Amino acid sequence: MKKRVVSVLLLVFIVSMSSFAMHKFYMAIYQINYAPEKKMLQITARIFVDDIDKALEKKYGKKLFLGTNKETPESIELLKKYLAENFSLKVNGQSKTMNFLSKEIDGDVLVCYISIKDISKINTIEIYNSVLVDCFAVQQNIVNVTAFNIKKSFLFSETSTKQVLKY
Repeated sequence: MKKRVVSVLLLVFIVSMSSFAMHKFYMAIYQINYAPEKKMLQITARIFVDDIDKALEKKYGKKLFLGTNKETPESIELLKKYLAENFSLKVNGQSKTMNFLSKEIDGDVLVCYISIKDISKINTIEIYNSVLVDCFAVQQNIVNVTAFNIKKSFLFSETSTKQVLKY
C-alpha cells in the first residue's frame, strides 16, 4: 500500500513538472513606476520570449530569434513596432510617446525597458495592453502601477484591454 501511494505521488509530481515545462499558461508582467523627480514613467515588461517570437512571426511572417545570436536590428525594430501597436499609455488624456531603451533575456523571459519623459503631473493614466492576445486568446497581462506611493494592479486579457487610473 505504501509503495502504491509513493508511486502515485511520484507520478503526480512528474506530470505536474512536465506541464510547467510545456508552458501552458500565457502571462506577461508589466511594471510602471512614476518617478516624479525625473518627471518620468519607467516601464519594465517581462514577456516569455517564445510567446513574443511566435506572435511576431505570425504578424510579420518572419522568425526573429529574439535574444539569440541570429537576432538582427530588423528584429528589434519589429519588436518595437509590435509593442507600440499593442501597448500604449495616455496621461491626462494625452497619448504619450514611449522610448524603447533596451531589452535583455532573463532565462526564458524577454525583459524590455521603456520610458515616457516629461510627465510633471498625473491626474489619470489610461493603459491599453493587447500584447500577445492576437496570438493567444488566453493571454493575460498583469500591469502593476506605482505612483505617489500607491500601488495598483490590473489584469488585461482578450476581453479587457483598457484600464483608466485616477489620482
